[in-house]
Amino acid sequence: MPQIEWKEENRRYSLCFFPLIGAVIGAILLLWSYISDILGIGDNLFGAVCAAVPIIVTGGIHLDGFCDVCDAKASYAPKEKALEIMSDSHIGAFAAISLGVYLMIDAAFFADARGNALMPMIACVFIQSRALSGLGAVTFKCAKKDGTLQSFSKPAHKMITVAVLSAVLLICFGIMVYSYPVSGLAGFAGGVLSFLYYRIFSYKRFGGITGDLAGYFLQLCELFMLICIVVSDKIVSAFM
Repeated sequence: MPQIEWKEENRRYSLCFFPLIGAVIGAILLLWSYISDILGIGDNLFGAVCAAVPIIVTGGIHLDGFCDVCDAKASYAPKEKALEIMSDSHIGAFAAISLGVYLMIDAAFFADARGNALMPMIACVFIQSRALSGLGAVTFKCAKKDGTLQSFSKPAHKMITVAVLSAVLLICFGIMVYSYPVSGLAGFAGGVLSFLYYRIFSYKRFGGITGDLAGYFLQLCELFMLICIVVSDKIVSAFM
């Protein structure tokens, strides 16, 4: 993407377009799925590339927040110290371990989803997660007075942002449930439950949200939704 000079005027509606990044990721995943089927790509390579696509597209910015929060969470330090740990650019042992486990599980579930016609629904996961993240940015309390998240959430037009992102969620819900009623509902519900956990955990542990916590939520939300979709599909298949 070209470099943009961010000003208050062009940040007012920027969060409304956050789900478009998820749409790009979803489109690339669908293209990769199509190419993999044509070329006969193995499941392991398929799953590994699927796990890598969101990281490559976003530059790993959300995964960076995930790692920072994992370190802060594992420290069991008071709020102020935990926020300092999240601001540290170095990665700790707990973050490295959590990152490795996350990527393995992510790639494995992507590989397992292959061949079940679930990919169009999984593509919606990345749109829903960003719609929920945008809603959290404009409705949740911030733990700090400054930071990347605050620079986008404070100037945002709250009413319009909430309306647009809510409409995106409804569209995702319709597509997912129409595609596969049980798995679609399970996946969508997984995203909502992740969102509730994000709110409870952030307020209880840090007194609000930060940019790192938003990245942490996004990664957990996408993984949990993927797991819910794949597991529910297997349960339905087992009883049919």
